[in-house]
Amino acid sequence: MNTQYYLGWFTDMFPERLSQVLREDITDRKSLVMISSTPLDNEADGATERSWLDHAGIAFADYHLINYRVEKDAAHALIQHASVIFLLGGDTLKQNEFLMAYGLPECIRKTNAVVIGASAGAINMAAKWLGSKRFGYSVEKDTIYNGIGLGNFSILSHFDLENNMALVQNELSSLSEEMKVYASNKDCALRIKADKIDVFGDMYVLSHSKMQKLEETL
Repeated sequence: MNTQYYLGWFTDMFPERLSQVLREDITDRKSLVMISSTPLDNEADGATERSWLDHAGIAFADYHLINYRVEKDAAHALIQHASVIFLLGGDTLKQNEFLMAYGLPECIRKTNAVVIGASAGAINMAAKWLGSKRFGYSVEKDTIYNGIGLGNFSILSHFDLENNMALVQNELSSLSEEMKVYASNKDCALRIKADKIDVFGDMYVLSHSKMQKLEETL
């Protein structure tokens, strides 16, 4: 099983203790493959997320960005040979549509690479997620979307939890009866390695409509 990082959004750079864990986990640094969340925008190159890794002292021999300019077969080949796959933050809906159109979820599920997602990317790494107007999505009605499914849970990442806890519980109550929902604000990370879950920052889990703050382990 590969190692996965579900990130919120970092206001500055990765804190040192998170950087240290990432350095320990990312031992193969041949190829970083980034998956765009705005795949029609060729200017969106993941510079912010890449700067986090650079600041942590994690550099790669090759860097690749997958968007609609990359042919589907080439995208699959890049993922198959990636050391790290980084699903970028931004537009969750557009990224999800791109992932499905290119048939990337199965390809990512088979990889041995470390898989990282920030904000939108973290949401799309999970099994399912709720697209709701009250979460800021441009949808006609609340919709449950399928993600990559690296774990049988849902993610709400990079959301103003402290000021919207009741809203979050109400919106995600139904989904939480089916699976756990991990919720985070900024500067947070959930790491899953060998079926062990580690927590960095203020993270919560909603299960069967009950919200609980998780103990920080990193």
